[in-house]
Amino acid sequence: MGCRDVHAATVLAFLSGTASVAGLLAAVLLPNWRQMRLYTFNKNERNVTVYTGLWIKCARFDGSRDCVIYDPQWYTAVDQLDLRVLQFALPLSMFTAVSALFLCLIGMCNTAFVSTVPNIKLAKCLVNSAGCHLVAGLLFLLACAICLTPSVWVIFYNSYLNRKYEPIFSFDISVFIAIASAGGLFFTSVLLCLWYCACKSLPSPFWQPLYSHAPSMHSYASQPYSSARSRLSAIEIDIPVVTHAS
Repeated sequence: MGCRDVHAATVLAFLSGTASVAGLLAAVLLPNWRQMRLYTFNKNERNVTVYTGLWIKCARFDGSRDCVIYDPQWYTAVDQLDLRVLQFALPLSMFTAVSALFLCLIGMCNTAFVSTVPNIKLAKCLVNSAGCHLVAGLLFLLACAICLTPSVWVIFYNSYLNRKYEPIFSFDISVFIAIASAGGLFFTSVLLCLWYCACKSLPSPFWQPLYSHAPSMHSYASQPYSSARSRLSAIEIDIPVVTHAS
């Protein structure tokens, strides 16, 4: 297939972006961003682990899956700066990635169901599928940056909490899910940008679609062929007559 057709690169990018958005959604909803282990020296009591998420907080005894303390209003009283930043950053990253997926889908549908030779009368109204993929790649890169930066910050902030208080804090599985999702967004962005750069002509500007005009716009309009002109000789046709105005 040609570069204007839907092929493995764009389909793989769409699937990778969808999986990354699903991973971000799981990281947002899971209450496993930070663990706080509370130890007791009483043999008749069990240690408690507090699981802190972006929206809820849950305290469990060791060996139990039921929450002894469940706080569904935790999102209004978050006292940890990194989690507060994540409450805004991850939904924004998801919104950006979903917008990129929408653009990628528009570009794929356009290349699959629309002729590669656009109508000259509708050239200004057509969707540029290559431009959709390029903008989608840049949006995926932006979503990766928005997600990755605060997710990595959780690791350093966790060390800060351990130094400030006691070494009872540890980051949980949601951190790894968010970082892996950011890696998927980056892979999707690189794949779309490489597809665009490989399919465009190198001498053209960077923002150059696979076709910017209908091919018919570059050709001259054909003149009507009259019977009077057919009787002219080859010399009369090839040599133009130049007249000077008096």
